[in-house]
Amino acid sequence: MSRTEIALHDLLAEVRTCQLCTDLPLGPRPVLRVESSATILVIGQAPGTRVHASGIPWDDPSGERLRSWMGLSREQFYDASRIAIMPMGFCYPGRGRSGDLPPRKECAPQWHRAILDQLPHVRLTLLIGQYAQAYYLNDRGLTLTERVKQWRDYLPDILPLVHPSPRNYRWLAKNPWFEEEVVPNLRSEVALRLNIHKIVRQ
Repeated sequence: MSRTEIALHDLLAEVRTCQLCTDLPLGPRPVLRVESSATILVIGQAPGTRVHASGIPWDDPSGERLRSWMGLSREQFYDASRIAIMPMGFCYPGRGRSGDLPPRKECAPQWHRAILDQLPHVRLTLLIGQYAQAYYLNDRGLTLTERVKQWRDYLPDILPLVHPSPRNYRWLAKNPWFEEEVVPNLRSEVALRLNIHKIVRQ
């Protein structure tokens, strides 16, 4: 292994034994997939109960829709040598009145910068949902819809997306331009970064 790979391996070992949030309802179980060779980085919110149980990020209906948006098969999506997956909160945060709670605020400041430093080949970062966008984008005056609608302004390095959760069906119905305009361009950007010529649609 290279020095970068060794450093990342040791760092991920620390992450996976993290006890920063011991009060989590299901206990700590960090879920992420990262290899130093990845060219695309997916930053989402936090695992749900299904992902917590399986330990596989985006292993739920949201993940199915995200893979469809990206034009990737399950096998392509989970090739960690090409696609790194790092949520804002690595562990299931618990449930509130209207769904899962927001990602824990302790996680990203503790781990993200160190992990990003070990990903020198990332050329496209997908910021999925309001929490990732609020943390990484210096445009706090914009709503999520405004950011996603202005997606061209963030390329070539970043692409903000609405969360693919089934709960967002109303947003998608109200904003048909997303699947008409953003999704085809997302697929093209992903194919370009992965150097693939045939995009698989689920």
